[in-house]
Amino acid sequence: MTVDPTVDPTVDPTVDPAQRAVERDVTDRTVASFATAGSARYREVMTGLVEHLHAFVRETRLTEAEWAHAIEFLRRCGDITTGTRQEFILLSDVLGVSMQTIAVNNPVGAEVPGDRRPTDATVFGPFFVDGAPEVPVGGDVAFGAKGVPCWVEGTVTDTSGAPVAGARIEVWEADEDGFYDVQREPAADGGRPPTQGRGHLFSAVDGTYGFWSVLPASYPIPHDGPVGDLLAAASRSPYRPAHIHFMVSGDGLRTLVTHVFVAGDPYLATDAVFGVKDSLVLDFVEQPAGDAPAGRRVEGPWVRTRFDIVLAPSPGAAATSGGNG
Repeated sequence: MTVDPTVDPTVDPTVDPAQRAVERDVTDRTVASFATAGSARYREVMTGLVEHLHAFVRETRLTEAEWAHAIEFLRRCGDITTGTRQEFILLSDVLGVSMQTIAVNNPVGAEVPGDRRPTDATVFGPFFVDGAPEVPVGGDVAFGAKGVPCWVEGTVTDTSGAPVAGARIEVWEADEDGFYDVQREPAADGGRPPTQGRGHLFSAVDGTYGFWSVLPASYPIPHDGPVGDLLAAASRSPYRPAHIHFMVSGDGLRTLVTHVFVAGDPYLATDAVFGVKDSLVLDFVEQPAGDAPAGRRVEGPWVRTRFDIVLAPSPGAAATSGGNG
């Protein structure tokens, strides 16, 4: 619907009414160009995008030079993006768009069967890689990554408390230097660096799982590109608090993308990508050398933590059971 240009709240009231009408006409004609799209959802999304983007230009009185700079910024994001460096994901993350999308799609108070609250979701991040090796329950996903040995255990259940057998649990993390394996130098043959700090396993029949890795470290997101320039211009820190990524899926259940954070990390309150949730901050408790879980003997100090995971029903399953989660 056309907005009356004389009362358009997105425009500075000091702008001449005739100028407002010209600017509104550009928006209206652009919106109308999507009216013949076959998909109603596509029309809705594109109309919203045009309305908000044009409103932003009008509200800020964006200059042509500033818009050219923005386009150059996006070009630089594309130029630096590779199969292992996802600058547009970083951009989405540091602008809070990733977490906002997660918030919209995981509404507070959504009804689900049972009385257990689904585990909170958080950002996916740019460092997931398909095809990580499988390890058995009790196995080690460090694959030589540097760091203090870390044992992670827990259960996977649905919201009714029933154990989820065979849930696929993908994990990935940085080593003690704050680097993911894909940030290391390529292999001698030019291929991907050796896999470290990532793998997948399946929960046992009773829903339990456990694996060895290393104590994660806080680290800066890649900030040698355009996203780093954006953060520097805002005097924002590029650091993320120490964490381990999880992606957990099971039949008839909604796939969970989340991670756990190390309690006491100095960057919990200033996470560069706004991904910290209190429910995901865990104690990683130091243990003495000696016998350890899964038949392992550790010669020096190690740490352990527990992360119990609750998966929500998939949207179809929730609708069948009367929920909307």
